[in-house]
Amino acid sequence: MNAGLIASLRKQCDGPRDGALLRFSLGNALLADGEFQAAVDELRRAVGFDPAYSAAWKLLGKACLDAGQPQAAAEAWQSGIAAAARRGDKQAEKEMTVFLRRLEKISP
Repeated sequence: MNAGLIASLRKQCDGPRDGALLRFSLGNALLADGEFQAAVDELRRAVGFDPAYSAAWKLLGKACLDAGQPQAAAEAWQSGIAAAARRGDKQAEKEMTVFLRRLEKISP
């Protein structure tokens, strides 16, 4: 479904436009295409470029959960909550807190 978009984004990787937004976009496209582990890998690269990118942390948690890695999802959301708090991104902080609580309820 997203094959063309994914191919286009991958061509830009390791070039002058490589960065958090590109890797976030690629991770999001891979996640939508059901390529969960590849999405996790790209979203980890996104937060590597910008550790304060709260939307990338939020999506990384979802990708980890979809990839069957609940502990990694929890860790991503915890990191994302801290990043969002430092930036004053209250909405992202609240959303990830809710996701983390839901996860803790189903896997104590």
